Amino acid sequence: MLDYQNTIQELGQRSGERWKALSLRIGDNPELGHEEFLASSLLAEELEQMGFTVQRGVLGMETAFLAQFDSGKPGPTAGFLCEYDALPDIGHACGHHLIGVMGAAAGILLKSVIENVGGKIRVYGTPAEETRGGKVTMSEAGWFDDCGFVLMAHPYHSYERSGKSLALDALQFDFHGRTAHAAASPHLGVNALDAVIMLFNSVGALRQQTRSDSRIHGIINNGGQAPNIIPGHASAQFYVRAGDRAYTNELTRRVSACAEGAALQTGCNLEISQFEYSYDELVTNEALSEVFQSKLRETGVPDDAVLTGTDHGSLDLGNVSLRCPAIHPYLKVVQDKLYLHTVEFRDAAMQEEALEAMLLGARLLALTAYEVLANPDLYQRIREEFENGSV
Repeated sequence: MLDYQNTIQELGQRSGERWKALSLRIGDNPELGHEEFLASSLLAEELEQMGFTVQRGVLGMETAFLAQFDSGKPGPTAGFLCEYDALPDIGHACGHHLIGVMGAAAGILLKSVIENVGGKIRVYGTPAEETRGGKVTMSEAGWFDDCGFVLMAHPYHSYERSGKSLALDALQFDFHGRTAHAAASPHLGVNALDAVIMLFNSVGALRQQTRSDSRIHGIINNGGQAPNIIPGHASAQFYVRAGDRAYTNELTRRVSACAEGAALQTGCNLEISQFEYSYDELVTNEALSEVFQSKLRETGVPDDAVLTGTDHGSLDLGNVSLRCPAIHPYLKVVQDKLYLHTVEFRDAAMQEEALEAMLLGARLLALTAYEVLANPDLYQRIREEFENGSV
């Protein structure tokens, strides 16, 4: 092994048990998006103790942070992303207790060797990936525009290359009618629930004229108060997704037109809003992805054991990937074929095997970043791919 690899390996071994304990503490205390006070504090403290300058509560988000370290030598900025929000009822069933520690540990590992090559390190504490993703706010504030590249890895039941995600809009439709007694004077009412049902029927018909990469799915989150009252207010929430922002915008326009038609037919007034942030599609930087894959191969994982990156839904990392080169590979942390957002995955992701995989992921991310910082020609290829793909 080269000296920098030995340094990273040795530091990872010395810190491994502490990082495992940190992950378990976050996993045992799940917090919803923008309420991750314990998780963000623990990660920020770990980075501060390891020599990073940490800003907390950034951009008006109480549980967001930005940790930075400057080698004092010229070079690009390597970014690592931490996620640490949990899901309602089922806790850390998406493995964010692993992701948060993995991102912070990767930054710490890179710090131990960055003086060999120069550059800066940023570790972004990004709350609420599952809902109002902090990466959206950071992207809009320009916090990734001057970052050389950004890395993160996601736990899963298999290894997958960084691939694609779907752009997303989260639409709220509120229909306002007029209440009335459903038996005594129904003719005086304007039924808002009828409008919601018409919306669902229209969307059902719309689906057969959409691209195969599109997803339109929703719920009735307010259908009225009692069956003997004509509902004066009813509402629905929809996720509208597609493989790129342009087509997602088109689908959002068409779904909104379905709602407008339903309002017109029933005589309701309509309000359209967004109940969560819009996410853009993930654009994987293939040159950067190949560096990560080469590091994975060096650990003994052959290419044929790594699946082609597939769509796993929507990510606020998509917004980042349009601002700077980014990757989002999946790491195998469990042996059984357990799926994200399940109780079974949550429980398995708290076991020793998953914690060891987390430490492996941190080393892989740090080694990937070091390789890029140490090779200006490689970094130039990564940037050229990004610039050419973003026009």
